[in-house]
Amino acid sequence: MTMQVLQNEKQILTARHELEKKGASCLESRLLPFLRKYKLVGGVTLGDFLKSWDVLKTLEFIESNIQKGEPIIDFGSYASEILVALHKMGYSNLTGADLNPNLKKMPHQGAIKYEITNFLKTKFADNSFKAITSISVIEHGFNAAALLSEVSRLLQPGGYFIASFDYWPQKIDTTGITFFDMEWNIFSENEIIDFVEQAKSYGLTAEGEMSYSGQDAPIECGGKSYTFGWLVLKKK
Repeated sequence: MTMQVLQNEKQILTARHELEKKGASCLESRLLPFLRKYKLVGGVTLGDFLKSWDVLKTLEFIESNIQKGEPIIDFGSYASEILVALHKMGYSNLTGADLNPNLKKMPHQGAIKYEITNFLKTKFADNSFKAITSISVIEHGFNAAALLSEVSRLLQPGGYFIASFDYWPQKIDTTGITFFDMEWNIFSENEIIDFVEQAKSYGLTAEGEMSYSGQDAPIECGGKSYTFGWLVLKKK
C-alpha cells in the first residue's frame, strides 16, 4: 500500500519486537535518558517507542526498494533512529538534515553525513537521492508547496519520498498549538488526498492502494487523541 494508517497500540508493540529481531532497534535503556538529563553522560537519546510502527514500515519499504549503496536522506533527523537503524542494516550512503545544532552529537558521525540545514531549502544538488525519509516531521510548520518542490528537486527519477505524520480521518483542530516554535497539524483524510493531488504537479505520484481508515487513536499529545499515517510518493 502507498498510504497506511496505524490501527491500534498492539501494532506499535509488535513493530518494536520486529525491529529488535532485525537488529535495527535503537532505543536505549531508560537509565541513559535520565543520566543525560542531568548531564552525567553525553550523546543523543534516539528514537521514540510510539514511532515503532512507522519506523518499521519505512525500513521494510527501503529494504524492498533501495540498494544498500544508494543515497538516502532523512528530513528532521535529530534524535530520529531511522538513519542509525539503516546504518546497522548495512546501508552506507546516508545523510541527515535538521536545523537542530545538536545534530553533530548524533552517533556514527562520518559514516552518516549530518547537515545542519533547513530541509525545505537545502544546498544539495538536483537528483541527489534515491530516497527521502521523514518520520513524524511534516506536520510541524507544514508548507506543502515548499516541501514538494524540494522533494522533487532532490529525488532521482524513480526515487521515493517516504513519510509518516500525525493523522486522523476526520479533522482535529490544533489551532494555537505549537511544537518547536511551529504550528502543529494533525492531517485529515481530505488533507492527505489534497496533498497527494498537489504532489502530481511536482512529478510525484502515489502508485499503490490508499487506505485512510483508522480504528483506534493510540497517540495522545497536546490534549489530542489521534494516530499515525504513512505515505509513499514516487518521482516519475
